[in-house]
Amino acid sequence: MKRLTGAAVGLFCLAAPAVAETPVAIVEDVQGKVEGVEFMDYVSPGKIIKLGPSGTLVLGYLKSCWRETITGGVVQVGAEQSAVQLGDVQRVKVPCDANAAQISEREANQSAATTFRTMRSDKQGAAPKKLTTLYGVAPLVEVKGGGTLAIERIDAKGEQFSVPLTGNILVRGKFYDFAKAGKTLTPGGTYLATLGTHRFTFQVDAKATTSPTPIVGRLLRLE
Repeated sequence: MKRLTGAAVGLFCLAAPAVAETPVAIVEDVQGKVEGVEFMDYVSPGKIIKLGPSGTLVLGYLKSCWRETITGGVVQVGAEQSAVQLGDVQRVKVPCDANAAQISEREANQSAATTFRTMRSDKQGAAPKKLTTLYGVAPLVEVKGGGTLAIERIDAKGEQFSVPLTGNILVRGKFYDFAKAGKTLTPGGTYLATLGTHRFTFQVDAKATTSPTPIVGRLLRLE
C-alpha cells in the first residue's frame, strides 16, 4: 500500500504546476490523518494532499461550487475539482457565488458606491443587479487585521452589527464566523460591510435558511 501511495504521489507531483497559483478551494473540514493542510486553509491547483486510510478531507471549490468529501488516498487539487487516487470522493454542487469568494478591494469599493447611488435614486430601495450573493444567513467573513467589523442592512432600517475583532474571536486568526457567534442576517436583505477603509455590499439569498450551510456558500472575502 505504501508503495502504491508513493507511486501515486510521484505521478501527481510530475503533473503539478511549478509555480503557485491563485487559491481555488478552501478546506472546510479535516478528520483523522491528513497531511499537508489544516482546517480553513486555502489550496491552489497542483497541491498534493495525503490522507490516511480513515482520514477525511472536505474541500469547497470557490468558482465551480463543487463540495468534495474525500476519504483516504492521495488528492491533487485541480482548477474546478480534485483528482483522487486510492481513495473515495463524493462530490456535490452547492449554491455559491464566485464573486463573494474572490472580491477585490477595488471591486468592493465600487460595489458600495454603486449601491449607495442606486439606493439614493430608487425610492423603493431596489438593490443593484449582480450584487454579490451569500446563500447562508450566517456569513463567514475573511477580515484583515484588527479594528471593528460593521455590517448594516441598507434596504431596511434597524438591523446592524458592530464586532470588535479582538482576542480569540477570529477563526484561524482571520475569519469572523457569524454562525459561531450565534448571529444571523435576514434572507433577502442587502447589506453594507465596513472594516476600516474597506466597504463592500452583498445580499443574502431570499431562500437562505438557518440550516448549516457549506462554507463556500457563505464565505465573503475582502483582499
